[in-house]
Amino acid sequence: MSHNHTYNVAVVGATGAVGQKMLETLEERDFPINQLKLLSSSRSAGKKVPFRGEELTVEEATPESFENVQIALFSAGGSVSKKFAPEAVKRGAVVIDNTSAYRMAEDVPLVVPEVNEEDIKNHQGIIANPNCSTIQMVAALKPIKNELGLKRVLVSTYQAVSGAGNEAADELRDQSQAFLNGENLEAEILPVKGEKNHYPIAFNALPQIDVFQDNGYTFEEMKMINETKKILHAQELPVAATCVRLPFFTSHAESVYIEVDRKGVTVEEIRKLMDHAPGIVLQDDPATQTYPTPLDAAGKKDVFVGRIRKDLDNEYGFHLWVVSDNLLKGAAWNSVQIAERVIANQWL
Repeated sequence: MSHNHTYNVAVVGATGAVGQKMLETLEERDFPINQLKLLSSSRSAGKKVPFRGEELTVEEATPESFENVQIALFSAGGSVSKKFAPEAVKRGAVVIDNTSAYRMAEDVPLVVPEVNEEDIKNHQGIIANPNCSTIQMVAALKPIKNELGLKRVLVSTYQAVSGAGNEAADELRDQSQAFLNGENLEAEILPVKGEKNHYPIAFNALPQIDVFQDNGYTFEEMKMINETKKILHAQELPVAATCVRLPFFTSHAESVYIEVDRKGVTVEEIRKLMDHAPGIVLQDDPATQTYPTPLDAAGKKDVFVGRIRKDLDNEYGFHLWVVSDNLLKGAAWNSVQIAERVIANQWL
């Protein structure tokens, strides 16, 4: 980015899995920072974090922390966002919130820049970053919806443990070691830290991400369903999701079944759309066993798409495999990207 202006930036939740990636991304993008404040709960206050060759000290977040802050990136849990986002806005900051606290609020834009950048400009101070699994899916679906229409979306996810934070990643590591040593597996975090039952993730698959809702879907599944409709401006679009946690560290994978709204669409057409879509990398060649994998996508900013094929029974149906780093495009990079668009369009 070329800059004339620099901005006072706050990162809330700077020591968490996403917060760490936010700092790396700000540094890598050479984001136009005048002053950077790292904020957290009292628990992490006092920790030292490297940024641009210096050590910055994490401070406890208070309403006053946001004086003179112009851009605040939040990733410290929904309750923290609910408490402090309005305080930041009151003091003139634009908040980009990575939690689910404000995503479905009517006056809050829910944004994936490649998909609905224009929505940013109607913000009332808060812009929401969608759920990680939603972001990568809508990035792939948007060009298809534009060109071919979209009649239905069914998704099953294969999600990395880092989506549940650093502790979940530690738990996978410890359990894997224990399993290989023939010891008992101790589970205290997954599937959901706050729930009473915990199950091992190592060498396992847990069909629960977030808490169950009255309709039998989990909150993660409902997030994907509701956020997809909001981002694509398609309230009538049928969307269903099954979200599953698997024992790998980074990048979510998704098997997505879609129905387009046009007869005679070919796989080649969809491949071409993916190949030209911003933020998407096509990796799709069965002849050479070319397709995206979580390990290969880790550490990369793009969304990778492969295994594009026509359904054998429904002439409108297609299947895709979508993979992306859940901490980058799924969280930190998408947030910083929103901040870049806010600045570039002067939507502060």
